[in-house]
Amino acid sequence: MEWTGLVNQAIQGDRDAFIRLIRQLENSLYNTAKSMLRKEEDVADAIQETILKAYKSLHTIREPQYFKTWMFRILINECNTLLSRRSLSTSYAEVPAKQEPSSPFDEVDMREAVDRLDEQKRVVIVLHYFEDLSLRQVAEALDISESAVKMRLSRARQELYHKFKNFREVKLHVKPV
Repeated sequence: MEWTGLVNQAIQGDRDAFIRLIRQLENSLYNTAKSMLRKEEDVADAIQETILKAYKSLHTIREPQYFKTWMFRILINECNTLLSRRSLSTSYAEVPAKQEPSSPFDEVDMREAVDRLDEQKRVVIVLHYFEDLSLRQVAEALDISESAVKMRLSRARQELYHKFKNFREVKLHVKPV
């Protein structure tokens, strides 16, 4: 069934339609929350709260074709709420020591490289490239301008380029064993 048709059914009170929509988005929601929160228990809390809030406020959707963007906006707000609560309650003992990669080969994975970006860059990369949202949709989900999205994407791509360029240079200088 068509995406907007399912959204319209869910708005009309069809719980099964809502469940099908969530199932289609669950991996994307998980990956986005994981990239922001990094702790499984926080990811689970954020997703649960997102689904509950979305279900309770389905009637507020004005344009069903933007359901995915709407869901990501709710999720991002939930993640930010959890992050702000976490930052208030983090003790010194919980702060991990900065770990340097044991070898340059630890930095190969693109997803891992993206996860190492600061939050603003990481979120736009995840939403735009991994979740396939348009620049406009990313801007709406993050409540920022499209030009801000473009700037963050540009800076993130530049940082990733330099990481992989450095990796390639190191790799070329490593002698085979």
